[in-house]
Formats: sequence, structure tokens, C-alpha cells
Amino acid sequence: MQRIRLRYTKRGRLRFTSHRDFQRAFERALRRAEVPMAYSAGFTPHPKVSYANAAPTGTGSEAEFLEIALTEARDPEQLRALLDESLPAGLDVVDAVEARTSGLADRLTASVWELRLDGVDPAEAERAVSAFNTADAVEVQRMTKNGVRTFDARPAVVQLETHSDPADRPTDQPCAILRLVVRHVTPAVRPDDVLSGLRAVADLAPPVPAAVTRLAQGLFDEETGTVTDPLAPDREAATAGPTADSAAAAKASA
Repeated sequence: MQRIRLRYTKRGRLRFTSHRDFQRAFERALRRAEVPMAYSAGFTPHPKVSYANAAPTGTGSEAEFLEIALTEARDPEQLRALLDESLPAGLDVVDAVEARTSGLADRLTASVWELRLDGVDPAEAERAVSAFNTADAVEVQRMTKNGVRTFDARPAVVQLETHSDPADRPTDQPCAILRLVVRHVTPAVRPDDVLSGLRAVADLAPPVPAAVTRLAQGLFDEETGTVTDPLAPDREAATAGPTADSAAAAKASA
């Protein structure tokens, strides 16, 4: 059995695709591309696909990850191209590697988000970001199935800063761009929780919903302050030689 890890995107209108919608679209793409999938056992077999930390519905993403199991070996790049052609534009498969290490989900410990706040003056956003960063605690509330939950969003936020607005925007309305790095903790702190925190500490209230995009997710490097590529260990292992499983299989066949 070969395992392939994929990075895909949710762009444009497809950011409103729910995780279940993507699952259905991806399984159709597997059939169209004639991927030799491994299936689970039991009365209702289903393709062996492992999804990792999907972005919330309504947010864009450049860094969604999943892993598939195959019954026959395939070239990862050729497989990526076939699946990308079989998915609608906006759900794009942009990277693929053979899984040569364990623990992909364990390497998804932080996310980088971009929040576009149309109608918000950058100076006002800078003031709110400063208030958030200097706060000892930022309590926010979220509605859950068990009622309203209150928690401190501040510890999960590693970085929060403003960025320059692109010069080629088609409108002269004010717009603030925030860049956010959040650790994946329990309870999960989402971009909308940070926006609630900015409202709580600085009364920042965008006139329209924020456009949110996940730019990256992976391990947070404490030294550099960056989020690293979670597929890099598999690429490094590929250059080092065959996996332990494939080496054992080759020895057994010999």
C-alpha cells in the first residue's frame, strides 16, 4: 500500500464549500482520475482518505492537507495533476508527496491567517492590534451546542500584526490587512475569535464580514517565528532513500 499526502486550496467562491461538500467532490475526483484507492473493510467500504484540520466553511485556504492510501504505486506529481484536473476551479491540488514519515496531523500545530477588513482604517486596526498584543488576557464568547462558552483567546495568538494594503485595489475605500499566527490548542482559537477579541479590547467592529484566508499551517518554529512546511520531512526522507516499509517489503520479496 502506498500513501500520498496532498495539499489543496479553497479559493474564490469555493471558500464557502463545507468540509462535507469537499469530501464528496474529492471522492468523485478520485473516481474520474481512476485512482487505485484502498478501501476500508466492512459492509460499507469507503476510500481510505484521512483529512487533517480542515478550515471552517466560509474561509479561504492555501494550505489544506489530506492523505490517501493506494493499492498500486503512482507518481505523486502525475497523481496531483490528474486530481487537480478532476476538481472544480478553486479546489486546486497544488502539492503531493509520498508519505515516508509518520504523524502528519502532529505537524499541523499552527496556522497563518490573513484577515481583510474592508471599511476599516489601517490606523484604527493598528491601534486595536496594539491593544490586543499588550493585553494579559482577551476573553471572548462562542456559541456551542452546549451553550455560550467563554475562554481566553490571547495565549493561542503567537503573532498579530497589520500589513500594507495592496496598491492595485479596485476601490478607494479604506481596508486593513491583518496577519495572524495561531497555535492549534483546545479550545481552538479561530480568526473570528480574534476579531471578537479586537472588538472587546479596542471596540474594532468592521462594517462588513472579514475576508479570511489561511496562508499556511504546520509546525511553529520558535527560533524563526515562522510556520514550516509539514510535507518537508517526507521530501527529505525521499532523498535519503526508501522507506522502512518499502525496504522491508523488498527484502521479503527477495
